[in-house]
Amino acid sequence: MTGVNKISLSLGALCLSALFAFFNSMGLEALGLFPLVLLFIYLAVFETEKFFLSIAFLTPLSVNIEEYTDGLGLFLPTEPLLFGLMVLFLFIQIKSPFLDVRIWRNPIIICVLSYMIWLVFTSVTSTDPLISFKSVLAKLWFIIPLLIFGTHFFRKHENRIIFLWLFIVSCCLVVCFTLVHHSIYGFGEEEGHWVMWPFFKDHTIYGATVALCLPISLALLKQKGSPPLSKAILILLNVILIVGLIFSYTRAAWLSVICASIIGMLVYFRVNFRFLMGLGLAFSLIIYSQWDNIQLALAKNTHEHTTEAFEEKIQSAANVTTDASNLERINRWDCAIQMFKKEPITGFGPGTYAFEYAPFQDPENQTIISTNFGDMGNAHSEYLGTLSETGLLGLLLFLSIIASIFISAIRLYYKTAIQENDTKLLIMGIIVSLSSYFIHAFLNNYLDTDKAAVPVWAMCAMIIAMSLPIANDQSIKQG
Repeated sequence: MTGVNKISLSLGALCLSALFAFFNSMGLEALGLFPLVLLFIYLAVFETEKFFLSIAFLTPLSVNIEEYTDGLGLFLPTEPLLFGLMVLFLFIQIKSPFLDVRIWRNPIIICVLSYMIWLVFTSVTSTDPLISFKSVLAKLWFIIPLLIFGTHFFRKHENRIIFLWLFIVSCCLVVCFTLVHHSIYGFGEEEGHWVMWPFFKDHTIYGATVALCLPISLALLKQKGSPPLSKAILILLNVILIVGLIFSYTRAAWLSVICASIIGMLVYFRVNFRFLMGLGLAFSLIIYSQWDNIQLALAKNTHEHTTEAFEEKIQSAANVTTDASNLERINRWDCAIQMFKKEPITGFGPGTYAFEYAPFQDPENQTIISTNFGDMGNAHSEYLGTLSETGLLGLLLFLSIIASIFISAIRLYYKTAIQENDTKLLIMGIIVSLSSYFIHAFLNNYLDTDKAAVPVWAMCAMIIAMSLPIANDQSIKQG
């Protein structure tokens, strides 16, 4: 950017800030946002690459305005900015194509596009097409700018590192805010469910996001090319993330980190895939043959997470007898399965679970936190939610996306030369990070929120970008 342009940008920002302050002082807050919109448009057009990377920093700090409006669920400022970037990138791509055409042959892109086509079809057959098409649109403004056009920006190793750094630093700021807020209440577990508000709805999505950040932060710490100051900052960030994860009191996040670490070790030691499949089959047969005994053991487990003790909370994760949280999750899962049985081919339509599951509740499964109106949210499972909303084919297509992500990432890890140790470490961090999310996805579903969708789709774009043969890296054409 030239000196003249920098001066113009500075003067423009100063004028817009003055307008913003003026409108707010006059009590015209809505008009006060207009200068900010103009500033964002200017940055998106003339500083596109930096603007794209800034999404990473803004995501953990975004706020859902649903509680301040009449049910309008929108994360500010990230979702409007991503929608704007989607429109801008599509316009530039049509006017002057800049995407590497080889990405369309990548299995991740192929699986995602196939899945989106099916979502459009099931939106037509949906019980509420308006809700379904809105749900599909919301997915598009994550997938198009981050996954598809992100492959262009992430060709540069520097951009990959900056994006991850920004997301981790921003997440740590939220963790610090949460810990300070939590300390006022003596780090009590009850308060630990909501002290991260307004940046996170509750402790489950908060814990999932912190768990997702930790492997990447550790991978960045181990990179040899980092200067001492960066390493010192990363040590601090890792400590903050670990403390945040502990005090999130999120059992699913703790378990996902442990399981994801095991997956990372299996990849690192190149454990034979056929051996793992055989081991998994044998394990499944043992569970099947001992299912009656397992049910009896689960019925005897009455541990509830009434204290902050780690051992007690882990034991309570298997309590399906008295733990209301676990029982409600089973209630939601059963509803999803019953919904699938009624509409096995196309499901009820994307985004409709929360509006349709109430009649499918079995009175025997309902808990003290259940409602007859079924206004308690989603299916608490990325997989069962997809099954109930898009049918069997929808679930298979979603699973194909996950399979293509990990197959591509693991192959890339093995193909990367040992001389490129920093890149190899980054790929391993991405594998473990994505593993933590998709393991967590058995118990919760957050890909419709920016907190999970932004890092997940961005890391997928990094995998695709690193898989492409080295070519000349050019920044996106301006204007």
